Amino acid sequence: MYHVVLGVDENEDRAEAGARAVTNLPGDPGEKRVTLLHVFQDNPSGASATQVASVRAAEDVLEAAGVAVEIDESSGDPAEAILELAEEGDADVIVVGGRKRSPAGKALFGSVTQTVILNADRPVMVTGMTTGA
Repeated sequence: MYHVVLGVDENEDRAEAGARAVTNLPGDPGEKRVTLLHVFQDNPSGASATQVASVRAAEDVLEAAGVAVEIDESSGDPAEAILELAEEGDADVIVVGGRKRSPAGKALFGSVTQTVILNADRPVMVTGMTTGA
């Protein structure tokens, strides 16, 4: 079985693009298992990841393709949570969404995707390049 950790933020387009990319990986859908991870940075209402629209959208794409899906959630630093889950779950690949950012935006706000790429000890696939802050 091929285990994928897919980091999902609040952007539904990026979540769906990541899920579609996973369904296009080589192998039959039954050979893939995906853990969707949503990391809360501010969650005053106590929502769970299953209530986040982007998580549900990615789950729908994967399930429609016949891929096994688990949903996990965390809080804190998204890059750190993605890397930890990938290590703990012995993931074969990490999938994260990318965004087009200005040079100033990159310098001021950092990048979850960049941090994951630079610190992962396994392959990282970047999908869904959309415009974002």
